[in-house]
Amino acid sequence: MNSRFVPDADATALPAKGKSAATAAIVTPSYAGDFERCRLLCETMDRFVTGASHHYLLVAPHDLSRFRQLENARRTVVDERDLLPPWLHSFRDPTSFFHRHVWLSTRTLPLRGWHVQQLRRIAIAQYAGEDTLIYCDSDVVFLKAFDCGRMWRDGLLRLYRQENASRHRAWSTNAGNVLGLPAGPSPHDYITTLIGWHRETVTAMIGHIEARTGRNWVEAVASSRNFSECLLYGRFVDEVLGTEGHFHDGRQFCRVYWTGPKLSEDGIRRFIDEMEPHQVAIGMQSFIGMDVDRLRRLVG
Repeated sequence: MNSRFVPDADATALPAKGKSAATAAIVTPSYAGDFERCRLLCETMDRFVTGASHHYLLVAPHDLSRFRQLENARRTVVDERDLLPPWLHSFRDPTSFFHRHVWLSTRTLPLRGWHVQQLRRIAIAQYAGEDTLIYCDSDVVFLKAFDCGRMWRDGLLRLYRQENASRHRAWSTNAGNVLGLPAGPSPHDYITTLIGWHRETVTAMIGHIEARTGRNWVEAVASSRNFSECLLYGRFVDEVLGTEGHFHDGRQFCRVYWTGPKLSEDGIRRFIDEMEPHQVAIGMQSFIGMDVDRLRRLVG
């Protein structure tokens, strides 16, 4: 295990009510196809972000050497083998002519990279020592100053929740099933980037899942391929903990271009110009095929 990590002493501990965050870390799962986007994220983070003691990049073993170019005194590349069970293995996928990877085990369905990135986000909480974990996708670019202290208010951690806006009913329903909640989806949406989780709350969620299912949490969560780490955490906080230690906020700190055609330079400028006053970053989903060099020129 990487010696930088500090294992949590009590996986079922809940944060004390009203506790403030002493430390924060930013967490970014990524992969080789997003490397240049991740490099741009790191550049803009170093320029604009304060209040985080460390930045963790979570990658698969086959991507380690490439991402280690981005390491420095405050940024560590984490091998998923230090995070996930040893029975989950990645292989080159013959159905993609060996261009992509698939994660296989006897305990889960076959998983794609985007599934495993979600599992890494949860697993890092058992090893990192910071109080607050701030999750930021590798296709995010910071454009304004952002202090991680904005995640806290009066000793409570901000939980992103868009009211009555459930868009992923299957993911939400499966989150409820794993957590032992009444059947059906939540009416709320918890999915976005640049969000904060309390590390002790994540470890409590892991303990809750394992106690309820009698299975390793990865096995339980990945028993279906329709899952979302954001919905798991959001529903756990709201429906198991009764929102203890958190407050709701439906504003997105990052303006994300989720779907649509590739934007021209003028289109990117308009997208940036239309940011809300509270927004500090933009996200261009990598599958859109946005030219990273063009984006780098535009943001300086």
